[in-house]
Amino acid sequence: MDIWEANKVSAAYTPHPCSVTEQTRCSGTDCGIGARYSSLCDADGCDFNSYRMGDTTFYGAGETVDTTKVFTVVTQFITNDGTTTGTLSEIRRFYVQGGTVIPNSQSSITGVTGNSITDSFCAAQKTAFGDTNEFAAKGGLATIGAAITKGMVLVMSIWDDHTADMLWLDAPYPATKSASAPGVTRGTCSATSGKPSDVEANSPGASVTYSNIKWGPINSTYTGGTGTGTGTGTSTSTGTGSTGTGTGSSGGAAHYAQCGGTGWTGATSCVSGTTCTVLNPYYSQCL
Repeated sequence: MDIWEANKVSAAYTPHPCSVTEQTRCSGTDCGIGARYSSLCDADGCDFNSYRMGDTTFYGAGETVDTTKVFTVVTQFITNDGTTTGTLSEIRRFYVQGGTVIPNSQSSITGVTGNSITDSFCAAQKTAFGDTNEFAAKGGLATIGAAITKGMVLVMSIWDDHTADMLWLDAPYPATKSASAPGVTRGTCSATSGKPSDVEANSPGASVTYSNIKWGPINSTYTGGTGTGTGTGTSTSTGTGSTGTGTGSSGGAAHYAQCGGTGWTGATSCVSGTTCTVLNPYYSQCL
């Protein structure tokens, strides 16, 4: 489960289901060597990259999620029956920055709707992009959920890519397809970028700060909440962040800010063009 693969240009989260249910050492085609779709795990996975899904101004320097500033990344694992023992049916993503909760961007790709990962989203995405749906063949989200129940280790790293130059994250990829084809361009980097020799020579001091990492029930890992339903959830963050009132110029709470909920004492009206929407008994938001 790639819960957060990102740089200052692009970001993605990607579940990769596997056909094995325990720690396994692979070799040859089991590793996908020379036969990508014979691998024990789904090498492609099902990713949500906002740029790839059509919103080219959502994530990056100066964008909706401004990567020049500290922000919190929230990931929620939702089950089909709203319990911690149900079958995983959805993985949601949103952000908190500068006191504002920012929902994940919506897909604007023809035939693909939504802003979270579900089996139906993945099937539609694979069809729209002409990709092999190995995600479904390996069991999709149910397989990921079964793996999570066994426990997973959170590993954080900074790395470069000696196989594909990280083009799959922030540039046109694969090179065999036109950059203008749906799903090919994943960010603003060029098709010649990302070579490890260049990255290591030009950015030897590259760094990232992860802090305030939390795990717990849905909406418990940060102040306020935008998710609905119950289940298990996790929140990771770069630096610190919290939700707030975000008062706008008209005197009401800003777009995406909190405007109500149990115990809420802040603004209950919203700026023009938005409505205070009840998301759960504890949290209402200007949407």
